[in-house]
Amino acid sequence: MSDDGVSRQYHSDLRAEQARRTRARILRACAELFSSDGYQATTIAAIARRARVSAETVKGAGSKAELLIASFEVLFALEEGQGSLADSAAGHGVLELPDQALLPAVVDAIVDANARGRRLWTQLLAAAQADTVVAAALQRMLDNRHADYRALVSELVRRGLTGPGVDAGSVAAELSFLLSPEGYQQLVDQSGWSEQRYRDWLVTAASRAIA
Repeated sequence: MSDDGVSRQYHSDLRAEQARRTRARILRACAELFSSDGYQATTIAAIARRARVSAETVKGAGSKAELLIASFEVLFALEEGQGSLADSAAGHGVLELPDQALLPAVVDAIVDANARGRRLWTQLLAAAQADTVVAAALQRMLDNRHADYRALVSELVRRGLTGPGVDAGSVAAELSFLLSPEGYQQLVDQSGWSEQRYRDWLVTAASRAIA
């Protein structure tokens, strides 16, 4: 590659990195403001001030609904995208753990994700009532969550760690309920449980559901 080619590649990589950092600042600002002030009350101007960018830059990053969705994905799963949590940065490698470590690791990953994202999850639920873009994204998230738990149950069945004749769909629905962000809010935020007590309870409850 010529010197000019190297220079162009360098500047291209630099611009891409700057764009990535700018988007990360915008999504972090969105997560903070949507969580503290609410989705409806948060303006593009407020996001721009918090992210230290122009309003036009914020608008270029996506609509307000798209920014809510993306900021939740980053907060909950540590990366953008609406795929499986098991394949995300937050859940990578969990299904490959040995038998005795598998369920506690799943619980730990979900509790950590719920701790990060539960306030923004409340805003996502509220926004979905009035915004079709958010509603569609929310439904995809719920579908992916159920698929994640079906995959977990299938893995437990494969390892012989479930009771006989387990109904994977029903157990996946139970796990989705038990491990939901709403459960974290009710038991930790509202009832004052320590996070460790909540984790221990979840492991026991999930074990009973699987058995």
